[in-house]
Amino acid sequence: MTEIDSPHIGNPRILVLGVHPGPPPFRIVEIDGQVVGEARAVTDVLEAAAAFGITVHDLDDPEVVRWVGGDKFTWTAH
Repeated sequence: MTEIDSPHIGNPRILVLGVHPGPPPFRIVEIDGQVVGEARAVTDVLEAAAAFGITVHDLDDPEVVRWVGGDKFTWTAH
C-alpha cells in the first residue's frame, strides 16, 4: 500500500509528489487536485500554498500536506 492508497490518511489540499531527477531535482506540487508547479525546496511548497490562500503552520501535519516518496527533507533522487 502506498501513501496515496492508505485509508488512514485524509485528503489534504497540498500534495507533494516524489523527486524527479534533473538539473536540479524537483518535486511536482498539486493543490486541490491541480498541478500548480515544481518545487526545488520546501520554500517553494510554502509559496505555492500562499498563492492559493493556504497558510501552512506545520509541514508535518498529514491533514495539511501529503509528502509522497519522501518528506520535507527529501529533495534529491536516490
